[in-house]
Amino acid sequence: MTTIPANSVSELERLKTLHNGEKQQLTFSDAEFERRLSGLRQIMSTQGLDAVILTSYHGIKYYSDFLYTTFGRNYALVVTQEQSVTVTANIDAGMPWRTSYGDNIVYTDWKRDNFYYGLQEAVKRAGVSAQRIGVEDDALPLMVRQRIQDAFPGAQLTDVSQDAMRQRMIKSAEEIEVIKHGARIGDLGGEAIKAAIREGITEYEVALIGTEAMVHEIARTFPHREVRDTWVWFQSGINTDGAHNWATTRKLQRGDILSLNCFPMTSGYYTALERTLFLGQPDEESLRLWNINVEVHRRGLELIKPGAVCKDIAAELNEIYIGYGLLPNRTFGYGHSFGVLSHYYGREAGLELREDIDTVLEPGMVVSMEPMITVMDGLPGAGGYREHDILVVGEDGAENITKFGFGPENNIIDA
Repeated sequence: MTTIPANSVSELERLKTLHNGEKQQLTFSDAEFERRLSGLRQIMSTQGLDAVILTSYHGIKYYSDFLYTTFGRNYALVVTQEQSVTVTANIDAGMPWRTSYGDNIVYTDWKRDNFYYGLQEAVKRAGVSAQRIGVEDDALPLMVRQRIQDAFPGAQLTDVSQDAMRQRMIKSAEEIEVIKHGARIGDLGGEAIKAAIREGITEYEVALIGTEAMVHEIARTFPHREVRDTWVWFQSGINTDGAHNWATTRKLQRGDILSLNCFPMTSGYYTALERTLFLGQPDEESLRLWNINVEVHRRGLELIKPGAVCKDIAAELNEIYIGYGLLPNRTFGYGHSFGVLSHYYGREAGLELREDIDTVLEPGMVVSMEPMITVMDGLPGAGGYREHDILVVGEDGAENITKFGFGPENNIIDA
């Protein structure tokens, strides 16, 4: 980068090249990113696209390894048949280039719509006349889509999000290795939480203990990547009724139903450990409900295998709940895909264990089994009961990569 003298903001550059420092070690090999980009370029060929402009967290991360922080700014990865270029904000300086596969264009704040000017420049540098451009309609605000259209007035914008999602659903060996580490680290967080549970400690204090244990292990395992986004939801009493309830200042009491939820984020890759526990011996109805949910969980683990159909798994597990009169107490689907996702980006909705999904499980898919029922406050056994394991589908079966014990034989805490 060369600094051009300027006496006013109007003289500053709209775009910059900030190759500051050296390219850093990425999460995956160059060959892995080329494999991913080749898959996207095949989608482009099939749809007759000249370029793809990816704007989602998961799209940009999957194909470039760069995970942006928006703070109200826009980011993109522009892919053509020959090039892939991230378009990032000047506030990040050279970091996006250092931590991504491919080239980078930096846009500044000095003139309105510099982001869209950067998109135009990325396409121009590729020598492409973009008549058909792929975008991610599942994660693209209407206003941003319109401005992309305005930037390329002669182009037709078409959705690539569903095809890209289907590509992400099949994990490579390198991805599965990262996911296995995530499951292992989630187990470590669970053990730290289990050891911290006692009367009088608050939910958020327990959550911090679990988060800290996982963050240290992530840093040890992936020393070449940024450390970010790992979290814990630890819930007690009525706060267990929802799977995504954040920790509060409530203090644990003997007799409480508890739920630990560990989410180690390893370079944008989400894994999870979720378990029901009790502080002290549960009452008879709570124990009955817990054991029923464990029965569903065990059967669900058996059903995950290559050739199984998502909706068929859900239907069979529903029958168990129906037999106990608990089907109305279900709160969500039985499981979902893993990969580039978090609590704010990246759902692979085509691979969920729900009644309306007819996807067939294939080798390379990674899915959870996570049945949950909720009994409302004031009723016997009130609370939310759930377990959560992660399975890697192989050629002949599925490997459960979650090792933390579940059920009453493991998770009644006499502390």
